Amino acid sequence: MKKICFVIMGYGKKTDPTLGKTFDLDKTYHNIIKPAVLAAGYECVRGDEVQESGLIDRSMYGLLIYADLVIADITTFNPNALYELGIRHAAKPFSTIVMKERDGTIPFDINHNKTFTYSHMGEDISATEATRCQDALTRLILSVEKSQEVDSPLFQHIQSVKPYVLPEDEYIQLIKDLAEKEELIFALVEQAKVEMAKNDFAEAIKYWKKASTKIENDSYFIQQLALCTYKSKSPSEKLALQDALNVISQLEPDGRTTNDPETLGITGAIYKRLWLLDKSEVEYLERAIKYYNKGFAINSDYYTGENYALCLDLKGAYITDEEEQIYCRLEAKKTRVKIIEIIENLKLDEDFLIRSDLKWIYATLANCHLALGNTDEFEANEVKFIATNPDDWESETYKTAKEQILNLNK
Repeated sequence: MKKICFVIMGYGKKTDPTLGKTFDLDKTYHNIIKPAVLAAGYECVRGDEVQESGLIDRSMYGLLIYADLVIADITTFNPNALYELGIRHAAKPFSTIVMKERDGTIPFDINHNKTFTYSHMGEDISATEATRCQDALTRLILSVEKSQEVDSPLFQHIQSVKPYVLPEDEYIQLIKDLAEKEELIFALVEQAKVEMAKNDFAEAIKYWKKASTKIENDSYFIQQLALCTYKSKSPSEKLALQDALNVISQLEPDGRTTNDPETLGITGAIYKRLWLLDKSEVEYLERAIKYYNKGFAINSDYYTGENYALCLDLKGAYITDEEEQIYCRLEAKKTRVKIIEIIENLKLDEDFLIRSDLKWIYATLANCHLALGNTDEFEANEVKFIATNPDDWESETYKTAKEQILNLNK
């Protein structure tokens, strides 16, 4: 699942009791916090999005304990925010960021903590300050994630205390309860991912559809809906694939301006599966190659490139034209060599090991080295892929590609 950042703060326009100044805290959230959190690769949830009343409840307690990151804006000394910050500090030794408006004071009990500050311009925030803070906060989030330095006063002073742990099944039930209210997009998305992890794609479709009705034309929701639609194989595998094509067509994969590798990759996957069901329809495979190739050419997306190479191999093994066979084999080999080079360059990034797509990087490397005959590298990367604890459907996707490569190499 995607990492979760839970934001605790006041809402709307609030006056700082010590300064007499009014701040629009919604501007802080929407102009600074949320963009920075999303840029760091987290799901962003604010306290008022899960509360049914102003009182702290089960959902709040659960997320304060479970969230990968908590950001607490204590501007105007909102009592709920301060109380919730105390709960977080008691539950987790690290991954909590405290922030406030620059002119406000800090309560004595937390004034020794590092605090992220920003400046309001009256009730609003200037565009320049918002941009500066977004970039700085994103960097801080990534730094906190990487260092896992103790930031809780409790754990700093009493090192023998043990962190609270929220059992996974209890968190899943919490998310399910929130999703059933059908008001919170975060919960709908999380529940959809839970159903996908259980291989219940028909159930996941329901939640992706509900999320899509709340935010129309959201490409991520449409992509996931298309993915679950074809993986559901309902009412039949072919009909599911055709339905998935109708879903992904909303993003116009044939459009000249389409440059999203995920959209192109899903479209290519649908056509590849259609061809595997009916190999007499060679046009299906040609279209799969076209979409995968476009996705790889646009921004060297490694996963789309690996599928492009595999489809070339499938075509080379199926057609009878000798020259075309040679071209397909050489182009597939050249593509895999380039993919390995791309990923080796990614490894130079100091944040490589905390990438959210690490499992797919290892899966891609394993299959590329397998196809190229590099046995040791294949085995090493397969072990790394398994170590990421992929969901069943992710493991099945990897194994299917691996089996296809092995069959081609016979």
